[in-house]
Amino acid sequence: MAKARTVFVCRECGARFPRWQGRCSQCQEWNTLEETREADDSGPTLHRAIQRPAALAVDAGSGLVTLDRIERRPLQRQATGIEEFDRVLGGGIVPGAVVLLGGDPGIGKSTLLLQALARLESAGAGPVLYVTGEESAEQVALRAERLGLAGLPLPLLPEIQLERVLAAAQGLAPRVMVIDSIQTMYTEALTSAPGSVAQVRECAAQLTRYAKGSGTAVLLVGHVTKEGSLAGPRVLEHIVDTVLYFEGDAHSSFRLVRAVKNRFGAANELGVFAMTDRGLKAVSNPSAIFLSEHRGDVPGSAILVTLEGTRPLLVEIQALVDGSASPTPRRLTVGLEPNRLAMLLAVLHRHAGVSCFDQDVFVNAVGGVRITEPASDLAMALAIVSSLKNRALPLRLAVFGEVGLAGEIRPAPRGQERLREAAKLGFTQAIVPRANVPRQPIPGLEVIGVDRIEAALERLRH
Repeated sequence: MAKARTVFVCRECGARFPRWQGRCSQCQEWNTLEETREADDSGPTLHRAIQRPAALAVDAGSGLVTLDRIERRPLQRQATGIEEFDRVLGGGIVPGAVVLLGGDPGIGKSTLLLQALARLESAGAGPVLYVTGEESAEQVALRAERLGLAGLPLPLLPEIQLERVLAAAQGLAPRVMVIDSIQTMYTEALTSAPGSVAQVRECAAQLTRYAKGSGTAVLLVGHVTKEGSLAGPRVLEHIVDTVLYFEGDAHSSFRLVRAVKNRFGAANELGVFAMTDRGLKAVSNPSAIFLSEHRGDVPGSAILVTLEGTRPLLVEIQALVDGSASPTPRRLTVGLEPNRLAMLLAVLHRHAGVSCFDQDVFVNAVGGVRITEPASDLAMALAIVSSLKNRALPLRLAVFGEVGLAGEIRPAPRGQERLREAAKLGFTQAIVPRANVPRQPIPGLEVIGVDRIEAALERLRH
């Protein structure tokens, strides 16, 4: 019997070291080495499995081909019946695609995928397979009963050994297969424990090879770390075709699913769900949950027209500026970039004469959404000035635009779609970059174009 030894594997790049060290010498990342035990065997099978993971997109017997000789077929997507999930995927599930879904515990990953498989099974889209390694068959049946799916003949396989899962999949030939979760899978080619870097990487590689060779779409559930990133090796995100993240507060009834990577659709696409006692339900008008209902004009509130993937959304940006009791005022953002807040405060002081050096500044994006695009600068600046001056912005005013260091207002992409979305929701005014002013007027919407930050603040005084 081979003797087990302890090695340390980097979860970012997969480099192996005989002893622990604080920094990986290959990828230069700190505190990424994880302890794992493997057999000290020089046999060809084990050595080949550890050093050379399974091939991904090619078969062993395939040779060199040229692009002009490859048969190109139209991309056929399989809709799941869940509108928001299909939107995030780019229109549906692509045959042979590998999708990785990550999120906090209890946020709804298993619920969403179980509902998607049930919709596919009930629609007669072909055989499906749900592989669970974290729950027993009875637990999955109880969840299905709570969701109203107990009467469906959904194939279920409680198994964590990868070889048995692949054998069952080859016998059933499902069109869609769910692995819940990838951290529980292990292969007999490796002696390390399930969830280790080597096991996760090898299992994901073999599942990807099976998906590409058979045309079965594989949906993987991934755990996340306390920082919110996917647990396991970083190479896992590079292997798969699509990476989806659950966002938002787990204590809220709303769930946000964002596409971080998508080879078959738009990246940064956002899907909005509502958690009910019957599972996750798609939200048809997501802008409604990001807008607070005020009885009147409230200082420190600005409505931003942001763009998430291909969808324009209206999000309320709230700001609170208050006198600081400490020598170092606080700068706090929730759902927005803190570095952009510091930059905006400097621009307001230099080009608009608005000083907040002795004030605490708090900025929040309503609804738990995370906004990273620069077009939110103008809304943040107007909300800060509104709270500082204690003067409310017009109730039906929408804003978007990027603020430069010189005080200029730069245009935002797809401004026409943003303005149409604002007009559709009943907004009557919009302050936008001058380059985003439409040539043809939009009915019911007064568009005000500005090219400087001081010009935008001057428009609010009138």
